[in-house]
Amino acid sequence: MTKYAVVLITVPGEEIGLKIAKSLVEKKLAACVNIVPGIRSIYSWEGKICDDKELLLIVKTKPAFFDELKNEVVCLHEYDVPEIILLPIEDGNRSYLQWIDENVSV
Repeated sequence: MTKYAVVLITVPGEEIGLKIAKSLVEKKLAACVNIVPGIRSIYSWEGKICDDKELLLIVKTKPAFFDELKNEVVCLHEYDVPEIILLPIEDGNRSYLQWIDENVSV
């Protein structure tokens, strides 16, 4: 397992995105959360094809904190089944990765 990761989370709007982002950073479960507007999601839900505008949260963290991060997001999120996907960071700018080390801890 890698030492660093990116977590992708979709949210329905800016208010909930800010709430989740601030909570993750304040609790040191994430070093940084980017909020990317303008996502359009086409998906199947309860037998219907849905077409919704969303925002994407890009969370920089460590896999060791994923379970706690995931639990926090589930508690704060409005969706019944929120998207919370962990992607490993194989390599990166060494000083940036050290910054993640300094800012993600419990």
